[in-house]
Amino acid sequence: MIQPTIAKRDVTKHILKSFNIQMSKKLGQNFLIDENIVDGIVRAANISPGETVLEIGPGIGTLTQGLAEAGAKVVAVELDSRLIEVLAKTLAGYDNVRIVHGDILKVNIAEEVAAPRFKVVANLPYYITTPIIMGLLEQRLPVDTLVTMIQKEVAERMVASPGGKEYGALSVAVQYFTEPQIMFAVPPHSFIPAPAVDSAVIRCVVRDQPAVAVGDERLFFRVVKAAFSQRRKTLNNALKTMGIASERIQQALAEAQIDGGRRGETLSLGEFAAIANALLKKS
Repeated sequence: MIQPTIAKRDVTKHILKSFNIQMSKKLGQNFLIDENIVDGIVRAANISPGETVLEIGPGIGTLTQGLAEAGAKVVAVELDSRLIEVLAKTLAGYDNVRIVHGDILKVNIAEEVAAPRFKVVANLPYYITTPIIMGLLEQRLPVDTLVTMIQKEVAERMVASPGGKEYGALSVAVQYFTEPQIMFAVPPHSFIPAPAVDSAVIRCVVRDQPAVAVGDERLFFRVVKAAFSQRRKTLNNALKTMGIASERIQQALAEAQIDGGRRGETLSLGEFAAIANALLKKS
């Protein structure tokens, strides 16, 4: 251990006070103060020495330190300019860490990481969890695994099965690209300031190929979005929001052998794919 363990209440408070850092609500900053949670995240990522890891939002370096101690080559992207100076101090001596000042939604990740394969490990701000995760997946970056700490409710939506209230467009999208699994829950008192909700660590193993075969991926996600846009509507009515003629929708549903009286929340990924592929044939 090159530096004192950051994931402790007194150490974190000392760092924040020393640099006169006030937590930013706008950036959704909650600093982790439980070293057992840090260790759990690192174990969930199954880090091997020398592996490249992209960390998003390192904050004051709490999780970064755990990754560095495990031997990972860490590229940490931090948006808050105030924390760049802090990270230079808290991570001094770790030559396997590189800090990038930038917005993860705007930086050229492939260029910054510069590795043939890598993992993503992060404590993500709640307000921007979905755009970050979907952005990483949709770019088809060479990511093996994503291990992220997010709002527990969002994690439950990611792993949800058809038929439940948690199941929705996010469930379909995440499961299309990955195999997600909730690893463990994280209580509010593990952070300062304590968030108003529970958190969870979720591991998403990226699939070699999407879960289902579709002829047009954009059309597939248009069907999914339409099906969940108004959850009370049946497929016959919900799919009309795509701007497709009712007759064509009826024909596609018949070809896919799916009852148009069903609702989107009851459909599996395979059934969504069948509808999209049937619509594609008739376009």
